[in-house]
Amino acid sequence: MIDASVNPNIEHIALRLKTIPESPGVYQHLDADGKVIYVGKARNLQRRVSSYFSHYDDKSAKIKMLVRSVRDIRVTVVATEVDALLLENSLIKRYQPRYNSMLKDDKTYPYLCITDEEYPRLLYTRRHTIKGQYFGPYPDGRILRQLQDIIRQLFQYRTCDHMGKRPCMKHQIGLCGAPCAGKQSREEYLATFDNIRRILRGDFGEIVDQLKQQMYSLADQLRFEEAEAVKHKIRQLEEYQSRSTVVDTNVRDVDVVAILGDESYAWVSFLRVKHGAIIYSISNEIKKQLDESEAEILATAVPALHEQSQSTATEVILPFAIPDLPAEYLKQTVEPRGDRRKLLDLAQRNVESYQRQCRHQRALTQGDAAPQAVRLLERLQKALQLPRLPMEIECFDNSNIQGAYPVAGMVHFTAGKPNRNEYRKFNIQGERAKGKAEATDARKGSPLSPSTFHLNDDYASMAEVVERRYRRLLDEQKPLPDLLLVDGGEGQMHVAKEVIDRLGIDLPIAGLAKNEHHRTNELLRFDAHGETAVVQLKPTDQLFHLLEQIQNEVHRFAITFHKDKRSRGTFRTSLTDIAGIGEKTAHDLLLRFGSVKQIQLQTLDDLTAAIGPAKARLIYDALHEEG
Repeated sequence: MIDASVNPNIEHIALRLKTIPESPGVYQHLDADGKVIYVGKARNLQRRVSSYFSHYDDKSAKIKMLVRSVRDIRVTVVATEVDALLLENSLIKRYQPRYNSMLKDDKTYPYLCITDEEYPRLLYTRRHTIKGQYFGPYPDGRILRQLQDIIRQLFQYRTCDHMGKRPCMKHQIGLCGAPCAGKQSREEYLATFDNIRRILRGDFGEIVDQLKQQMYSLADQLRFEEAEAVKHKIRQLEEYQSRSTVVDTNVRDVDVVAILGDESYAWVSFLRVKHGAIIYSISNEIKKQLDESEAEILATAVPALHEQSQSTATEVILPFAIPDLPAEYLKQTVEPRGDRRKLLDLAQRNVESYQRQCRHQRALTQGDAAPQAVRLLERLQKALQLPRLPMEIECFDNSNIQGAYPVAGMVHFTAGKPNRNEYRKFNIQGERAKGKAEATDARKGSPLSPSTFHLNDDYASMAEVVERRYRRLLDEQKPLPDLLLVDGGEGQMHVAKEVIDRLGIDLPIAGLAKNEHHRTNELLRFDAHGETAVVQLKPTDQLFHLLEQIQNEVHRFAITFHKDKRSRGTFRTSLTDIAGIGEKTAHDLLLRFGSVKQIQLQTLDDLTAAIGPAKARLIYDALHEEG
């Protein structure tokens, strides 16, 4: 047993150890602040927890650090080893302990969600904020796109946010069965989504058999055109399945895991296979915290990946046995042969490729091999006196014409390069900026009143989009960038700072100012007194060029969005400008016919069938007078 020189709280810990039962369960190590710093499971809690505090000299440096930090221990006794495994996984996700090796967060991966509505929809989402059944995550966007395409070709379902009372254009082109107008019963509609669920679970065999029975039944009834349509669906499914199949379809439902490791990291590749096809795959890098063996890492990683992928498999194919993985939870197949061997080899190739990618990326961002962009970011960190290297930079810009169609754009740069997946567009909502706290106009050196702040469109827009962006990141518990760049002068910087201060977050802010020729000419920062200071940079400096690139990119992005919105607005206005025609009528017509040009091509009878004789005559006369 260790003494007080190693851990001053050892007397309390020793008493606690005497009360721990010799049962399966989960234990938690807590530090002086009561924070959980490690979670583990054990077949025998008494033996496992006591082992941390004996034979101290034989322990690794990281475990010694853990032992010195422990101030209390909590244990939870469970009935079986499987219960301990599941509880450990749950507690690690909940507390994210410092000394546990954890998988990367999957919050940014997309899901497909079948909504919990009377007539469900199939939605693409990255957040679990919609009530419904989720399938995913899909780390490979190609797989997700293929699934969406095949489902859209096979089935008719609604995509509208709100169901109307008459069929829309989607029904006319065969993409929706129009349950809103009673052209498809709820039972038929829900049966469609039962089939969609089967495809998302990878159960192609069952749905193909069902479609074949439907095809034969239609043929017996001499409904040959309908039978041919079903036959076409069967071909599409079989073609998709043949492209996805990598081994014999007798390999019905298995997980496959491969691992590589060195002194600091482990890399894990996970495949989910159904009917010989890979329906889910992910590779993950894990930073070792306590010099764990590969078997110990997989004992935690396999259950986490099994749950994350919503796997229904009862078998996992592995390169070696995992003693701490209960057989009741998953049957382990080690040293497989035949098709199972092919799957393990494929997972091994995946993990080797992923390891090379991670090492290459790390080599590019560390040490002497750092690229020019990273060296520029180091200079930017020094120039702006930032607490950390600005690897993640976000920059905002507003766009409008005399207040019309106000929008804003945000670009995101990672390691000095555009990260377009993180770009965001904002429609300015105006009234949300009303009532904001005072912002400082640095040019005048005096505070702006809330009313003045609201009247200044650029300031109000900047305040609105900054607050919306970072309030959402806080709500979703996503990481903040390392630097917020504002495309504007001192006033815009102070507006952004006021919002950031009100949100109570620590986010450095800098500004990019332009001269009278609309060219970037100044980098601004806040000094220790909250006043703006100019960072001297030469126009020929590479750092200046990087900042100019960011400013030009956000300006291009915001302007493009503004032009798109203005273009869509023009089409709407050409109808609503007709006396007696309101926004709803214009919206219904555009939804039904697609464009003003298509509306102009319709006969008077067609328009009358859509909106009634009075409004039809108004629109028909107006469009043909203009034409």
